[in-house]
Amino acid sequence: MNEGGFQSIPRLDFPGGALVGDTAGFLNVPKIKGSHTAMKSGMVAAEAVFARLAGEEAAEVRRALEQSWVWDELYRVRNIRPSFRLGLWGGLAYSALDTYLLCGRAPWTFHHHADHRQLIPASQASRIEYPRPDGKISFDRLSSVFISNTNHEEDQPSHLKLRDPDTAISINYRLYDSPEQRYCPAGVYEIVEEERTGAPRLQINAPNCVHCKTCDIKDPEQNIDWVVPEGGGGPNYPNM
Repeated sequence: MNEGGFQSIPRLDFPGGALVGDTAGFLNVPKIKGSHTAMKSGMVAAEAVFARLAGEEAAEVRRALEQSWVWDELYRVRNIRPSFRLGLWGGLAYSALDTYLLCGRAPWTFHHHADHRQLIPASQASRIEYPRPDGKISFDRLSSVFISNTNHEEDQPSHLKLRDPDTAISINYRLYDSPEQRYCPAGVYEIVEEERTGAPRLQINAPNCVHCKTCDIKDPEQNIDWVVPEGGGGPNYPNM
């Protein structure tokens, strides 16, 4: 879920294209609704493109959106998600204050923090023992990957790159116990032992990837680059 909200809106237009809807983060976080903002932002972008093609003076997509109700709606709820750094009850209390008393017009704006900066060393974390999947209510990750109908060609180049392969062991493994093994929902990352030396090595099972980009965002050293893979590989969930 793109929950960055107002503070995370990127540059919206570029040569040959524009970012609209959920791609640009136009989600009303407290309502968990974004279809209406997606449609409106698409309409605004289309109007700007049409005006340009017709030779008329047209505002940039961002400036045009700033004059629409989308911008005002996102501005009013900008502090809700960041307030939960105060904890669950603190976030709920602030959200009530901001929504019902200040009506989203607080004279301050909370800022976000990068997800990859929030990890703590494995030595300071309590190990969580998850129950084994029962195959009825809970399922293993690879079974869920199969249901996603993700299908990559065996000979296509890997779309997951390590900027420095040594960092995966010297920092991620030694300090954080390779968190990519746990935050990846598809079991793409796996620590295996070298046959000869027994030394740990990060194995990347790229064909399992469901393209959530969590690794690109959450890696503590920003050492993983997710790039666009060859098209047509999925996920392709049925009945959706």
